[in-house]
Amino acid sequence: MSTYAFRILNVFAESTFGGNQLCVFEDARGMDDATMQALALQFNLSETTFILPSERANARVRIFTPGYEMRFAGHPTLGTAHVVRDLANTGDALSLNALSLEFTAGVVPVLAEGDVWTFTAPQPGGLKTAAANMTRAGMAALLSLKEDNLLAAPLWVDTGTDQLLVALRSTDAVRRARPDSAQIDVWPESSLERKTVYVFAFDPERPGRVLSRYFFAKQGGGVVEDPGTGSACANLGGWLIANGHALPAEYNVEQGEAVQRPCLLRLKVTADSAIQVGGKVIEIGRGKISL
Repeated sequence: MSTYAFRILNVFAESTFGGNQLCVFEDARGMDDATMQALALQFNLSETTFILPSERANARVRIFTPGYEMRFAGHPTLGTAHVVRDLANTGDALSLNALSLEFTAGVVPVLAEGDVWTFTAPQPGGLKTAAANMTRAGMAALLSLKEDNLLAAPLWVDTGTDQLLVALRSTDAVRRARPDSAQIDVWPESSLERKTVYVFAFDPERPGRVLSRYFFAKQGGGVVEDPGTGSACANLGGWLIANGHALPAEYNVEQGEAVQRPCLLRLKVTADSAIQVGGKVIEIGRGKISL
């Protein structure tokens, strides 16, 4: 029987019970793919990560949802970096503030200021965008909105993992969005055959603020809302570039309000189009599991 240590963290959290939850296994050597997948299902969080040795970075990281493995994801990157730093330091826990993590999507640099972590989106092969095979009216119907609620046509954006982005005209429309699970069969699919949509709106009353929500179809049916989605926030940076937004640009992106898990994501797109996403990480517990 082998024993594996894990930690539970909240990412993009401004308070103890805010943020997006994450489980991180400190040392996954000896685990096979089936065990990692089973553990992700056991914990049943949006993602669980597994730390392994790397010859290219401070650590190699594998990310599993309860149903499948991911090439890259945002909040698992930041939460895992927090754990890697702590494991690497025997003295000052804040001394290692620049590190890199190896994912299937590539090596991702991560920086920290205290407990606020920032990753640079991998963008393998450069920024990728594609028009969605769906009209504005069709997309609005899927979200239980009206066509004139959309600010722009839906757009696929890929800065590490491709997702469908839908810009809305108002934060009120973001709050009213209700994906129609009865129409799940006609939802557009990503390159990995996943059905997701990220809706967002710029807040005119609070310049520099964005309100966002991220929905995805879960295995077995139904639609789930994610509290805080770093990869989608990075793709928002890609959306800004694709739409000719003035650079550099910085936004505070709020997510998770509708599921009582408020998240604050810090988005920055540099003058040379590097996309950075950051947020605070709070560790709330540790444990061990025997297999």
